Amino acid sequence: MTMKMKMLAAAVALALPLAAQAETPNIKPGEWEFVSVTSIKGDVEMPNQTNTERQCISAEDLESADFGFIEEEEGCELLEQNMSADSLDYRMTCTADGGDADINGSMRFMGEQVEGDVIIDTDSPMGKMTMSTQIEGTYQGECQADD
Repeated sequence: MTMKMKMLAAAVALALPLAAQAETPNIKPGEWEFVSVTSIKGDVEMPNQTNTERQCISAEDLESADFGFIEEEEGCELLEQNMSADSLDYRMTCTADGGDADINGSMRFMGEQVEGDVIIDTDSPMGKMTMSTQIEGTYQGECQADD
């Protein structure tokens, strides 16, 4: 996996721990499907990439101080995070493999729907690049017993 893809994965990973939050997000507990579409503009042309992921989110997950929508990986620093019941806005910076990335993310929580955008500006030996990811999550119903 390239540095850019690792940074992208770090920026849009779902439901991994980071920091305690003041309010429980406005997300209905249950089975969720998240679809992310990433477009890349820069010196290296790449086709859009779509990723679909399903996840069971329990009420306990939502109330846990470990629940979050940001994964902070080695080489990354969270600069700012503002979370409320209805939204999450954050800024991160990452340095790895001789390149830097500035990450700006925004998520909106609407009960049975989640929408978000992540913009990653990178400067690496491969050149400057901007990755733009749109994330849509939809409630699918109760969690399956095998989740």
